[in-house]
Amino acid sequence: MAIKEIKPSDTWQIRHEVMWPDQPFEYVQLAEDDSGLHFGFFIHEKLVSIVSCFISDDEMQFRKLATLEEYQGKGIASELLNFIFELAKEKGVKKIWCNARSNKTSFYRKFKMTDTQQIFVKSGQEYTIMEILF
Repeated sequence: MAIKEIKPSDTWQIRHEVMWPDQPFEYVQLAEDDSGLHFGFFIHEKLVSIVSCFISDDEMQFRKLATLEEYQGKGIASELLNFIFELAKEKGVKKIWCNARSNKTSFYRKFKMTDTQQIFVKSGQEYTIMEILF
């Protein structure tokens, strides 16, 4: 098991398969991907979970945290979040935030993230902005 920095294009297959399988493949490709940091969790050289981070000034937004279905529930996404939270602290980030699917807020609360109650809908999916301040 290892967490490694990966290319933006390495994230697209898992984003598509896990998050938006009913959308065209291009839907998961972000215009800002080239300006982000992307990390993957590997088991026996197989990429099974990904996350993308975008740092601006002293804030970091993480996006597209996704784990292949057969690897979900094993703590992999938690390891990725712990990894990027440590990275953020090393880089002097004061705030980490994400647009969390509303049905996943309890997962993010385990990391002491708070729900800002700023709710919005995108492509039929309800989200809320969650954050943690350092």
